[in-house]
Amino acid sequence: MALAAGERIAFVDGRLVAPDRPIIPYIEGDGTGPDIWRAAVRVFDRAVELCWKRKRRIVWKEVLAGEKAFKETKNWLPQETIEAFQEHRVGIKGPLTTPVGEGIRSLNVALRQKLDLYACVRPVRHFPGVPSPVKEPQKVDMVVFRENTEDVYVGFELESGKEETKDLLEHLLKKYGWHIRPDAGIGIKPISKFGSQRLVRAAIDYALARKRKSVTLVHKGNIQKFTEGAFRSWGYQLAKEEYRNRVITWEDSGGKPQKGKLLIKDAIADAFFQQALTRPEEFDVIATMNLNGDYMSDALAAQVGGLGMAPGGNINYESGYAIFEATHGTAPKYAGLDKVNPSSVILSGAMMLDYMGWSEAARKIEGGIEKTLASRKVTYDLARLMDGAEEISCSQFGALVCENMEE
Repeated sequence: MALAAGERIAFVDGRLVAPDRPIIPYIEGDGTGPDIWRAAVRVFDRAVELCWKRKRRIVWKEVLAGEKAFKETKNWLPQETIEAFQEHRVGIKGPLTTPVGEGIRSLNVALRQKLDLYACVRPVRHFPGVPSPVKEPQKVDMVVFRENTEDVYVGFELESGKEETKDLLEHLLKKYGWHIRPDAGIGIKPISKFGSQRLVRAAIDYALARKRKSVTLVHKGNIQKFTEGAFRSWGYQLAKEEYRNRVITWEDSGGKPQKGKLLIKDAIADAFFQQALTRPEEFDVIATMNLNGDYMSDALAAQVGGLGMAPGGNINYESGYAIFEATHGTAPKYAGLDKVNPSSVILSGAMMLDYMGWSEAARKIEGGIEKTLASRKVTYDLARLMDGAEEISCSQFGALVCENMEE
């Protein structure tokens, strides 16, 4: 169908308004990206068709980034791609290669920063039958809100031995009395009140809208008092000032949450890692900074079957811009083999449909994934760990999800 037959998604009074035929840009991705995209888009289109027949349909618009973009345009991230996501507001992407020794530090980080996609949202839950290294993976049901635009990911670094690095070291010694080894590299970790509070606000709004039990601010504020400690303080401040009658803090509740109120609490990062393994049922929505969120979301994904089962979205709730994505890498050695698990992109598409307000299709997809996994007909990564499993290809897995959505 020609793109002219589709319409742009709008953002009116702080809310996304999706037409019946929205134009959605997509990046198929590098390495295994084309394989998983072909399987996933089939699932998306079938879910929409099953829910609304011909009334609704997604009009897909391919845009370029990564290796394919570089081959065709000599640019890893063309400006046209940024403009397409801005124009159409919501998009989806496969995994992208980060160029080594040249170009952009990270294509994923660049997209997030250029569109100010400040919230990386990663739901983590277990699907029955998926192999896990822990005894009770079903107790993991968390949504990680990771701040996406600050912290060490801004890339403010100076290399060891460079003249500018020596200048900064001398200034820090003279101005603040900081004794830093002369052969050190230097990085700056910005954490702002603005960035922290809008991320915590998004996490609280999400939790309230979905009647979740708690929001936990995860930080290392006992050591990094003016960055991660400030994140914690600013988070509590926002909760008390903007949600006074709808939330209660752990301190104010005396450790006994009140019925009908969202509990706001915090945890030191290293303690969280331990407790996420020993008592994951105590955590629900997580709000944290960029680096913490990167580690934590991957570690939690490992508990429920790995990154192949983990969806993600990068969202700016204030502008409506959002890009949903596979959370795993490109796995180039499997490129073109029709072998890898497409579940991460499929479930990210379900997140996208939810975000657009097409929740019926999202539930169809999740149900289809669940039935497919229960059948033990799975891709190689799961088949090698599941007793009695039948290994099927990436495309076969997508086709089976489509079949199972119809039942």
